[in-house]
Amino acid sequence: MTLPVPSLPELLPTGPARFLGWSMIADPLVAGALARAGFDAVLLDQQHGSYDYRSCCAAITEVALAGKSTLVRVPVGDFAMVSRMLDAGAAGIVAPMINTVADAEALAAAAKFTPVGQRSWGPDRAMWLSGLRDSSAYLAEANGRALTIAMCETEGAIADLQAILAVPGIDGVLVGPADLSIALSKGTAFDPLGAAVSAALAEIARKTRAAGKIPCAFAPSPTRAREMVGMGYQLVSVEYDAMTIVNAFARVLREADPSRAG
Repeated sequence: MTLPVPSLPELLPTGPARFLGWSMIADPLVAGALARAGFDAVLLDQQHGSYDYRSCCAAITEVALAGKSTLVRVPVGDFAMVSRMLDAGAAGIVAPMINTVADAEALAAAAKFTPVGQRSWGPDRAMWLSGLRDSSAYLAEANGRALTIAMCETEGAIADLQAILAVPGIDGVLVGPADLSIALSKGTAFDPLGAAVSAALAEIARKTRAAGKIPCAFAPSPTRAREMVGMGYQLVSVEYDAMTIVNAFARVLREADPSRAG
């Protein structure tokens, strides 16, 4: 058993880029497999994946046993879930659709204790996983340990990016190129690998790093992940579990029966 796990701020933002295993399938064994495969952290997806509170608790434990940290992407606007997942031992939160300064302030309020936010006390499980068993010691480090990541990928969020980054308690942003492409085209195109999206991604990374915050991104392939690291992103996913599993099954089937290719 490998406990306690390191906090993500111990890995970020200095040093080389880190890679994030993205889990949509609500099974702790899958999340643990991502951690043991070598990903620096694992994200459990409640927004588009099948995770809920109970399955996240189980997956957080499994990932911790592999010596890695866990992020949870909560549903849109579910700020109550933010503190629940931090209490359960998540190392950080990714919150979708943070489009305004008010959204960012609500996220920070839920994730951070006073004087930065208004998080309520109840981190028994988080204290166990962190190794900080003393309440005063945990409180002293909690705000620095809880990584608070805002997803900024709409027209409004891009326009207000610098103001969102300036909100106390917001540690970084995460961008998904699919939603970004829809936003940039005003809903007329889905082109996450296009030139316009790449230019916007590079600019978001530049502004985020200039603000002293952590740029994070979802990458649908290893090639795109390398490109995003080149743009300056510090925490980058590589595919997600369901995508990787389907592609792997298809590959071995084609190898067994080449007639199925194409």
